[in-house]
Order: sequence, then structure tokens, then C-alpha cells
Amino acid sequence: MTRRLVSLDVFRGVTMAAMVIVNNPGDGTHVYWPLEHATWDGWTPTDLIFPFFLFIVGVAITLSRKSAAWSAILRRGALIVGIGWILALFPHFDLAHWRLPGVLPRIGVCYLAAAALYKLSAGRRSQAGLLTATAVALCGAYWFWMTHVPTPAGL
Repeated sequence: MTRRLVSLDVFRGVTMAAMVIVNNPGDGTHVYWPLEHATWDGWTPTDLIFPFFLFIVGVAITLSRKSAAWSAILRRGALIVGIGWILALFPHFDLAHWRLPGVLPRIGVCYLAAAALYKLSAGRRSQAGLLTATAVALCGAYWFWMTHVPTPAGL
């Protein structure tokens, strides 16, 4: 029997409940502001659901013994992406309107990248330093992209 991190399970459950509430806020004409997405330059509690899921995935990577094998990492990532694509097609399976970059596929891709980085850095003396340097480099690249690459609208 494996022991589970109860606090992570509780956080996952609260995040799932919040996701259900956010995805079904009512009739659409009378929605409380916390249940709507913010404009481009702000945020609401709704905008925290996706980052919370990514946080949960990241913590789970460090706790899972199954993440030690490449086959398990690839299988789990493919399952997350595949289930997301099937749910995006359900119930009509209309390929003309299929949305590939949905929430679950993005979580699957993030899982694959994070689990691979964690596995590649495991057992090294400077694992924390390598992961920190990677996070700083990614933030720097993101900043550069957002400040120097124009959008299609020219903004």
C-alpha cells in the first residue's frame, strides 16, 4: 500500500471543485466576477485553476516512484494528451472544429517536459541549481518573447 500526500489530494479536490464551478457558473448572463476570466491585464480566481493543476502535477512528479522510468513518463504524458483530445471531440467527433491545444493536452505537454527535466537532473549534486537555472532561463525567454516579438495584430 502506497502512502499518499493528503494535503496534495485535498488541494487537488478543491481545485477540481473550483473547476466545476468555474465551468458551470450559471446561465451566462448573471455570473459573479470571480467566476469569469479577467481581461488581458488582470486576473480573477478563475485564472488560478490552470496554474493550480500545473502545480499539482509538478509536486506529484517528485513524489511518484513510477516517474522513474522513461516508459511511465511517456505513457502518462500520452494518456493525458490523448484523453484531452478525445474529450475535445466528444460528443460529436467533428474533426473540422477539433481544438488541439486544450487544457488537458497542455497539462500533458507540461508534464512531459517537467518529468523529463526532473529525471535528467535526478541524482546530480546540483539538481536544485539546475532546476532553478532552467526556471530562470524559461522566465527570461518568456519575458523576451513577450516584450520583443510582435503579435499578429501588431501590438
